[in-house]
Amino acid sequence: MKSIITLPSTSQALAFDGEPSDADLDAIAQEMPLIAAEVDLLDVEISLLDRPVTELDSQRLRRRRRRVLAIRRDLTNRTTVCSGGAA
Repeated sequence: MKSIITLPSTSQALAFDGEPSDADLDAIAQEMPLIAAEVDLLDVEISLLDRPVTELDSQRLRRRRRRVLAIRRDLTNRTTVCSGGAA
């Protein structure tokens, strides 16, 4: 039989309450436009799974992909500028 070792109540592992910190929430808020754009892209991709792709569908898909890429570029440039690095 194995013994169970309990941690003291002052342990750092027990201090974590499972909630995101303010820094985590700020990072999520900054990436929210990208998350929304990726969800839109996924919606278009899902809608095209079970039917033939028309020219209009292709345009919708390209537009969503370009939007995701543009937002990724903007976020990358913003974090590069904020961290003091050269783009």
